[in-house]
Amino acid sequence: MDAEDRSPDWWGRRAWSLLSAVRARAPLVQCITNLVSMDIAANALLAAGASPAMVHSLREVPDFTPRCDAVYVNVGTLSEDWLPSMRAAASAGRPWVLDPVAAAASGFRMEACLSLLELRPAVVRGNGSEILALADRSAAASSSFKGADSSHDSLDAIEAAKALALTSGAVVAVSGAVDFVTDGKQVVGASNGVPMMQKITATGCAVTALIAAFVAVEPSDALAVAACALAIFGLAGEIGMESAKGPASLRMHLIDALYNLDEQTVTSRVNISMRS
Repeated sequence: MDAEDRSPDWWGRRAWSLLSAVRARAPLVQCITNLVSMDIAANALLAAGASPAMVHSLREVPDFTPRCDAVYVNVGTLSEDWLPSMRAAASAGRPWVLDPVAAAASGFRMEACLSLLELRPAVVRGNGSEILALADRSAAASSSFKGADSSHDSLDAIEAAKALALTSGAVVAVSGAVDFVTDGKQVVGASNGVPMMQKITATGCAVTALIAAFVAVEPSDALAVAACALAIFGLAGEIGMESAKGPASLRMHLIDALYNLDEQTVTSRVNISMRS
């Protein structure tokens, strides 16, 4: 079914079915992720029902990675020691997801991201600046670099995301006030979330980990999987915000909300739609 044939009710049911599958199957997700994000990524995966494994040693990849259901690669605290592990895990035959954190920060980082893209991730998720930089295949693409933060809105990067999806073969997700997901032709928007989530470090990293868990249970429909994971994480943020007094308490309440999501809440409040 093409995205344009999917109604809001369909998206709500699809999001619930994917979350239910994660809870039922507890997919094992190998996370080679940055040091800042390990805690929140692991806790988000656990709250959703998945099983996180922060395994990044190259020597463990041949034995461990083939037993995983999905792999999550995040270059946030990239080092020469970890890059071979990332490449090996991405080449192990499991569906995998890439988070190209601050892709334009250096030539080394950009080259690493481009080399990982060649290993055909199922999904690439980044902010507007990261996707623009990757699509242009040059660190010069981001003239107003802000580290892991974005200096571009997700809307600014839709065309770049479509181009990157076509050249890489991956579904590309651009996070922002509205999260856009594309396979190069279709574009889907996920509109859940609250602005304060941007004040919590590594929430983007955590949602990419959640996308990997969803890919693990449904690798054949990465477009829907990515959109649903983004919407569900954003919905948890909305519910968490109802009790939060600031970023620290939102972090706690978001994880609790993700754990406690039920069918009625997901099917009625997930906000996903086809975009022209």
